[in-house]
Amino acid sequence: MFTIGDFARHGRVSVRMLRHYDAIGLLRPAHVDPHSGYRFYEAAQLARLNRVIALKDLGFTLEQVGAVLDEEIGAEELRGMLRLRQAELETALEEARARLARVGARLRAIESEGHMSTQDVVVKRIPAVRIAELSGIAASFGPADITPVISPLYEELCGRLEAAGVTGFGPAVAYYEDAGRGDGSVVVHAGMTVPEGTEAEGVDVLVLPGLEEAATVVHRGPMDEILPTAQTLASWIDTNGYASAGYARELYLECPEDRSRWVTELQEPVTRA
Repeated sequence: MFTIGDFARHGRVSVRMLRHYDAIGLLRPAHVDPHSGYRFYEAAQLARLNRVIALKDLGFTLEQVGAVLDEEIGAEELRGMLRLRQAELETALEEARARLARVGARLRAIESEGHMSTQDVVVKRIPAVRIAELSGIAASFGPADITPVISPLYEELCGRLEAAGVTGFGPAVAYYEDAGRGDGSVVVHAGMTVPEGTEAEGVDVLVLPGLEEAATVVHRGPMDEILPTAQTLASWIDTNGYASAGYARELYLECPEDRSRWVTELQEPVTRA
């Protein structure tokens, strides 16, 4: 048998927690000395302790934990519950990281107001390009709505092109248009430049028309942090006698696994104001 201190150490919990579990009937000691009141536990009780902690981490209250354990939940069922909760937490973590990146981008945009250089903005003609594309609808043009739509589109697009035996495709180019619903939603077009004669099941192949005049700027870093660059471009357009003629295209020049090293050219169609 283990003393309560030894059992707490082996179970990676506190003595205070074990005393509380004893008080509420969730994990009773195997033996209590009638004279000293000292609690003693058996190694086999670690299994119940592990289940208590796991269920707590799943979000159950201690009362609910007791009810579940009284029904003698099986190890396989518990593993399934834990795997589901693990996936939920990982998704929540990724969403939190994305929100943090967007907050950081918005903060940098605020801090750089009036200070960011616009010398790198270039007005040029964008030639037509043959692309294979997949499309989807995003609720808005904000990164929080665009990213969950465009990322799966590109994964699916690349998979279909590879399955069709298409080689030499890329770089990627994304473009957008109003969905026409009156609610701010946009159509997201995820495209890859492809050679002539490309065919792939379920993929649209078309020639994306060129832009006679586009204000362009290069963004370095993940797309979740594009806001300061995009607003610098907007400021340049407004102060140099131009007017925006639509959503900016995104030409992904470099897309390594480390997204902080991405290089993307924004190409916003413009006309003389």
